[in-house]
Amino acid sequence: MSLIPSLVGLVAGVVIGATGVGAGALMTPVLLQVFGLPLPLAIGTDLWFAGLTKLAGSVAHHRRGHVELGVVARLLAGSVPAALLTLAALHAGWVSRTASMGLALGIALLLTAALLLARDAWARLAQRLHWSERRRAQLTVLLGVLLGVLVTLSSIGAGAIGAAVLVLLHPQLPARRLVGTDIAHAVPLTLVAGVGHALLGHVDWTLLGALLLGSIPGIWLGARVGAALPERATRVGVSAALLLAGFKLIA
Repeated sequence: MSLIPSLVGLVAGVVIGATGVGAGALMTPVLLQVFGLPLPLAIGTDLWFAGLTKLAGSVAHHRRGHVELGVVARLLAGSVPAALLTLAALHAGWVSRTASMGLALGIALLLTAALLLARDAWARLAQRLHWSERRRAQLTVLLGVLLGVLVTLSSIGAGAIGAAVLVLLHPQLPARRLVGTDIAHAVPLTLVAGVGHALLGHVDWTLLGALLLGSIPGIWLGARVGAALPERATRVGVSAALLLAGFKLIA
């Protein structure tokens, strides 16, 4: 295999490390448009890419005390059963794989782009909401259910969408704990969904390995150069690319 997949993984890793955009939101369109993978194969490959890419980050956040384990447990209580039920529906043929995955992917890309563009307004809204602890816990589980379905069908949602909604549900948490908690939840969810897709034959293991060779050092580099990049311009650029990909899938 050529060096192109590793170079693509490197670029994606730098962008992910610099902007915090979820691995799925960036890599799935690349797998479709650059490498020409069929939609189910692109989603299954990206689930493993996202899970393995974020694994090291999850361990690092946990060691630094940046993971709210109670919130992770509530998210997983909703997301893992929802992912398993969605996988069962795909295995049984109860839903069309290509149609449902394409629609879910398009919606997830558009939601991610919208949330990136509205990040400042989203943060202000979070300060005006006052949830009781019981309601906060219930909505966190429901968020997990939504993410379980969306991630299994599209590989997208556990990162940017999950983090944005967690800001609304848990505005009292510092930003580092929100990020660490979101990553810690994303790893088991994407790997559970990834195993299900692997059983369906939806993973290109050779391409996955080449992408990871580039993405892992890329994330390390991106985390260090991110502070030097103009945050608003970077966010707008990434959002524009996601909007274009999302509209192309839905249209």
